[in-house]
Amino acid sequence: MINQPNVDTLIRKLGTEEQPASRYALCVVVAKRSRQLIEELHGRGEYEFPDKEKEITEACLEIQKGKVTYTKD
Repeated sequence: MINQPNVDTLIRKLGTEEQPASRYALCVVVAKRSRQLIEELHGRGEYEFPDKEKEITEACLEIQKGKVTYTKD
């Protein structure tokens, strides 16, 4: 279970005032970004992050920093 960053904080960062994100949307975005991070690592011939973080944690941190966005179709 991820305690930091907080799930509610991630939901607020992911959504906007006009289109707030849901927990489901957060799960989908984190899963998709995690798969992208894994593919990037494998493309470089690496198999884990240098700081031993997990892909899901890295994806959540990117959302918290505002590097990953979400748009509703």
